[in-house]
Amino acid sequence: MNQYDLNLILNPNLSAEQVQIEKDYIENTLRGNGAEITNLDDLGNRRLAYAVNKDREGYYLMYTIRAGGNPEQTIAAPLRLRDNVRRILVVKDRPEWKTRKA
Repeated sequence: MNQYDLNLILNPNLSAEQVQIEKDYIENTLRGNGAEITNLDDLGNRRLAYAVNKDREGYYLMYTIRAGGNPEQTIAAPLRLRDNVRRILVVKDRPEWKTRKA
């Protein structure tokens, strides 16, 4: 199993209950595909660099997960079908990116 960063931007106009529903759906999708959630950073509403669907803000969720196979197909593809999900990015965490050269 490899470690991945799963970054999502949700609709900024969601209520707290709707955000919790989306988070529950995301976590159920991850667990249903055999992924393990190691960390969740809930950053809330942040300003975007450019407008997405005429919104200048987005609700940011950043998951650190451990998953096997290809999470871009098994996890990100079903999440892209959600109406409140604006953007998804899956990045494989590589240890050499964290080392500093002297």
